[in-house]
This record gives sequence, C-alpha cells and structure tokens, in this order.
Amino acid sequence: MYTLNQIIVLLLCLVFFNLSYTQNEKDQENKTTVVIDPGHGGLDSGAIGVNGVYEKDIVLNIAMEIIRLNNIMENPMEIYLTRYSDTLISIRNRTELAKKLKADVLLSIHCNASRNPKAEGAEIYIWDGESDFSRASILLAYHLQRVFSKKIGLKSRGVKFANFQVLRGLYEFCPAVLVELGFLSHFDEATFLADKKYSSYIALVIIEILWKYFEK
Repeated sequence: MYTLNQIIVLLLCLVFFNLSYTQNEKDQENKTTVVIDPGHGGLDSGAIGVNGVYEKDIVLNIAMEIIRLNNIMENPMEIYLTRYSDTLISIRNRTELAKKLKADVLLSIHCNASRNPKAEGAEIYIWDGESDFSRASILLAYHLQRVFSKKIGLKSRGVKFANFQVLRGLYEFCPAVLVELGFLSHFDEATFLADKKYSSYIALVIIEILWKYFEK
C-alpha cells in the first residue's frame, strides 16, 4: 500500500499522461461507451468499514471522479453511471441501462469485507459461464488485477468466476467485470479508500486501464 505522498505524486504523473493521450483509432462519432456501476446505494449501504465509512459512498465517490476526470481528457470516452446519487437501483435496471446504451463494457465497483481483519487486497470477478464476451471479460479482469497491484499497491487476490446477477445479465451483450477494491474490514485499506485523494487516484488508474484495454 502506498503512502499518501506517493499517491499524490503518482496522481500528478497520471494526470499529465492522460491529458496528453489521444485515441487515434476512434473518431468523435464512434466513441467507446463505458457503464460504471457503483454498487449498492440508498437503504443498501453495502459493507461498513471499521472506520464507519459506507461502501455505497466510497464507490459512488470513485465513480463520480471517473466521470470528472474523463471529461477533462482531450478525447474522452462516453462514460455513464448506473446511479449518480445515493439511490438504490435494481440490478436488472443496471444491466438494462448498459443494454440500452449499447455499452462496450460494464465495470461494477465494490468494496470487500471479512470477519478476518487481516484480509486485504483486490478481487476481480467475471461471470462463470461462457459467451462470446468471455475472453474480453477475462482479459480486462486480469489487466485490472495486474495494474491495481502495480500502481495502487493492492495485494492481488486473483481473478475469480461467479454467478453474480450484474455479470450474468450481460453475458450476451458486452464484457462485464466486477471489482472489489479492497477490504473495509482492514483498517489500512478502509482508511485509504475513505480518502478523497486516494479515490481520485483509483479513478484515474481505472480510466488509464480502460484506455489501454480499448486501444488493444
């Protein structure tokens, strides 16, 4: 896990990298469409951190920061959120939104929790079935895991397969990946995830990952 000062330096470096990045292969009329799904919301707080933070708030903060940072890029992607406020949206409505927008990918953002206070690190999930988008989902999942470990300092807990509804609901339509960004039951990770500078850095790393994923 990086210190706050290291995160600030890395954040500035990534800002300069992304501001200078241009997407040459897609024109303005054919932008990549990404749906970011901040998990939980409203009455569903998700996990509650050892420091009292709510998963629903952390993931929404990161998602909103992704929108803000994307909008200042030279050639931004089309990024939409499944929720823009503290509201509870059904999983079906989240996947239906991705379908209506003809999304190129859906990324569902969550935080983890465990009874073991020492449990830490990031987990990436993809649907446990097979479809035309399985390979693309796997490639994105492994890329996320690798970069989270390298640039954010999160311990890698691997790419896993699951039958989560938000993944299952899109298996015929687009790649879909669910990210667990760390454990709110782990004091250090809960502290970092609650910090706005750290959230901003995570958001920028996610944007960089998406750019490189679609570039390839």
